[in-house]
Amino acid sequence: MDGTQEQHGAVAVQEARGGQRPAVLTEAARRRTFAVISHPDAGKSTLTEALALHARVIGQAGAVHGKAGRRGTVSDWMEMERDRGISITSAALQFAYRDAVVNLLDTPGHADFSEDTYRVLTAVDAAVMLVDAAKGLETQTMKLFAVCKHRGIPIITVINKWDRPGLDALALMDEIGERTGLTPTPLTWPVGIAGDFRGVLDRRDGSYRHFTRTAGGATIAPEEVFSAEAAAVREGDAWTHAVEESELLAETGAQHDQELFLAGASTPVLFASAVSNFGVGQLLDTLVDLAPAPADRPDVEGEPRPLDAPFSAFVFKVQAGMDTGHRDRLAYIRVCSGAFERGMVVTNASTRRPFATKYAQQVFGRDRETIETAWPGDVVGLVNAAALGVGDTLYAEQPVSYPPVTTFAPEHFAVARVADTSKYKQFRKGIDTLAGEGVVQVLTSERRGDGAPVFAVVGPMQFEVASHRMEHEFGAKISLEPLPYHLARITDEASAPELGQARGAEIMQRANGELLALFTDKWSLGVLVQNKPHLTLIPLVAAELS
Repeated sequence: MDGTQEQHGAVAVQEARGGQRPAVLTEAARRRTFAVISHPDAGKSTLTEALALHARVIGQAGAVHGKAGRRGTVSDWMEMERDRGISITSAALQFAYRDAVVNLLDTPGHADFSEDTYRVLTAVDAAVMLVDAAKGLETQTMKLFAVCKHRGIPIITVINKWDRPGLDALALMDEIGERTGLTPTPLTWPVGIAGDFRGVLDRRDGSYRHFTRTAGGATIAPEEVFSAEAAAVREGDAWTHAVEESELLAETGAQHDQELFLAGASTPVLFASAVSNFGVGQLLDTLVDLAPAPADRPDVEGEPRPLDAPFSAFVFKVQAGMDTGHRDRLAYIRVCSGAFERGMVVTNASTRRPFATKYAQQVFGRDRETIETAWPGDVVGLVNAAALGVGDTLYAEQPVSYPPVTTFAPEHFAVARVADTSKYKQFRKGIDTLAGEGVVQVLTSERRGDGAPVFAVVGPMQFEVASHRMEHEFGAKISLEPLPYHLARITDEASAPELGQARGAEIMQRANGELLALFTDKWSLGVLVQNKPHLTLIPLVAAELS
């Protein structure tokens, strides 16, 4: 946070203390909190880096895929992310742009980390849906879109990689409209076909924005603005073709309407190349100009908590191992109402116990700095937050509880055992940490004992992450023995004994005491449901993003 921001925040806090609640509303109105969603390899982390570059909060973009000899992206800070060139955990970046404060949440694209993505989507007010120009709307993109639609999150669409050969622009608009049900309303239109990206026609004023490449896309691409007449002379047929297609769009009603966008009926569209930093500035401006600011958030009863009510927030992510020197645990909170001040004592709604916020930080990927104040829409990192879990609500003065964060139904199970029994203490600490973060769900059973907890996950790559972190963060190398189960149902103590004797089934317990019945296949489960309807077998929330 720069000095101007800090001073601005301090004045606003004083006004809020003095009863001038509109100060909270003023600060909230400046916030833009959004996530970037897409299929793997569509360029999410690259776009995140490019946005930070254009906001001038970093001086040079990192490598796109973390290859040898190149820098890694700011948001991909885990060793495995740098090695593989993929995002496997969400990251938060906060920076100022124009008069706005941007909270950007980069999400893991791989389906195996769907739970992490879902948690992030509970904390945002808008989403940027990134579409690969050559592949169109892919499977994971559509699943993420469905979650955004269900939650009423407005979506801005970016057609990325227009600097490479790809699909026809109008065909992409048809696909978006047909598969999402949203009306695509392009704000910019490409000049030059996919693979020959010269610039964009700004449909709002008819001007031409011409981009110039920089070495490796490491710095902001120079941009020149030309009138329509000058563009026609400069680009010839490419400009004429872009104008004709833009006019065709106008005839079909593909013009931006802010009310329809906020209502989830349309999606503004921009064309870009994140790796070349083409069109990224337009996206930042669009987010500030069109994306919604924070609004009153419904509590667990469905009653909106006003933005200017006393402080409240909820924990949407817990992450350990970000600071290798301290091994601390960071809880990400989304501020929902009121003014947050570092050092304030708040109440955890789930335990009714106080929590001191002495160590509060603004997060920028792995880097962080102490923050004194925060407002609705902001993401704050609370350090040493061992008492906080995903989904916890924090509040001051007036009690409130926000809806719990969804836990998906696991589909893969494996017994974890420590390779070196002398490392059992580190083993238990690591297991407890990973369970608290939600990296894996940890189950126990009387049959196996406490020394052989069971990892339950949505996707198998979560096993790799857990194993890597157990060895490298906690010094407790583990072995994983796969179990044959693929289905889980919630049950109770009355049904557990009978279920435990059923063929292809086993009873296990979650950390919260809830009993789960695991089954090898849907047929085993189906036979039980049909023959013994008196048994309690309640479906968990499906892994709708996997």
